[in-house]
Amino acid sequence: MMKNYKSMYLIIALMLLLMSTACGTPTNTNTAANQEDSGIEADTPHEDQDSSPDPSEEILIVIDQTPKPIEGNSFDFVVKQLPTGYALAEITWKSDQREISNTVQQAIEHGQNGEDGFYISGNGQFSGFIYPDELKNEEGQVIFRFINEEDDQELTWEKSITLN
Repeated sequence: MMKNYKSMYLIIALMLLLMSTACGTPTNTNTAANQEDSGIEADTPHEDQDSSPDPSEEILIVIDQTPKPIEGNSFDFVVKQLPTGYALAEITWKSDQREISNTVQQAIEHGQNGEDGFYISGNGQFSGFIYPDELKNEEGQVIFRFINEEDDQELTWEKSITLN
């Protein structure tokens, strides 16, 4: 079982390297950059119509649902851009059937022990969501919560997906 996770981490590292060199610069619009055919999705937060977008305040997260040659079900994510002063605090999978939330500390623990749920492994290089077969084809939302402890502000980013 541990051998599968080591292989998974190696594959994820290669995919992240490829994604970081292949991703272009997003345009500053409120529309999602959605490449469903490839299984990779990037999005920026929805902003109020009244506020003018500030590029330094955007959140950019890439979700990769490309099938992997590993045992089990998962998707990967990479937080590409955050507003200054904000840090990831919690990640949630929410559907009509269930809600699974993990703090960053819990995700780091899952990265070490291979448990289902959100994980962050190593020095933060790899991150994703490992889920059992019963969640396959479930529609829901991935919700990322970021906190700026200095001024007690919170931002959320969410994306609707179907688990492959």
